[in-house]
Amino acid sequence: MSSSESHIDVEQFASNLVEFRYREVMMAVATLAVVVGSVVFFPGFDDLSTGLRSDLSLGLLAAFVLVAIVAGVVKGMLGFGYALITTPIFASVIDPTVAVAVLAIPPWMLNMFQIGETDTGLAFVREEWVLLLMAIVGSVLGVVFLAEFSTGPIVPFLIGLVILGYVVFQLVQDFVTVDRTHNPIAVSTAGFLEGFLLAVANLGPLLPAYFHTFERDTERYIGGLSMVLGAIFTVRIVQMALFTDLLTPYRLWLGSVIAVVTIVGLLLGTYLRRIEIDERRFNRFVVALLFVISLNIFRNTVPALLF
Repeated sequence: MSSSESHIDVEQFASNLVEFRYREVMMAVATLAVVVGSVVFFPGFDDLSTGLRSDLSLGLLAAFVLVAIVAGVVKGMLGFGYALITTPIFASVIDPTVAVAVLAIPPWMLNMFQIGETDTGLAFVREEWVLLLMAIVGSVLGVVFLAEFSTGPIVPFLIGLVILGYVVFQLVQDFVTVDRTHNPIAVSTAGFLEGFLLAVANLGPLLPAYFHTFERDTERYIGGLSMVLGAIFTVRIVQMALFTDLLTPYRLWLGSVIAVVTIVGLLLGTYLRRIEIDERRFNRFVVALLFVISLNIFRNTVPALLF
């Protein structure tokens, strides 16, 4: 993609928005939704941290914001990685179930934004409706499981193993030939597991790993992944808000606030993706990021499993 396409034409964006063009409307709606949520559900200055834990300082909340911005940069560049970065860090400080509920909001906004930014629309839905359906089914079952059972560290640990296995696979690719392909059954299975794992632990590396291995078109990879993840998080939020007690007004507010500040990171990451980036370096960055994430997951889960 040429560097000229990396610049944002604000006047053209506003003009297209007034004309209700698909891309601009999607990006504006995603942003406006979390801005409204951060205002409507504001708990008051005296209760900024009471919805999480009484000893949670405002300084720690500020650290959460910084982590969210960095994760937004990664999401803007790669199309995934936001939840993989934020969830293990948040869950090490606050209750993991609360972290999963709160962190459903920012990824929803990010993915809806990227659906518009990559111009992914009904054509993808027509081509991959089975994938979307299976991902939604997996998400519904995952929310039910999360509301009824406490998974503890075992699910994040297993996800860490999956990520590490994928990293090892990428490192030995020089000895293994993998052709670019598209298998509806394989990708739909990955979508189902993606929906379930995201609902249970807010960690879902399977579908990004599948797309990264077999879908070599960066824009389709990011746009398609955003479409699937956007559907998953939409269903999750509606289900948690209406049919469980997982998503309280305070958690909606905190998730919306984190999403608002994440926009800064998302725009920066999108800019970095749109300038000329060597594909080999891009792939190396993906693998290195996943390796670091797997180590962080093991750091948080192995001690809990052993002791």
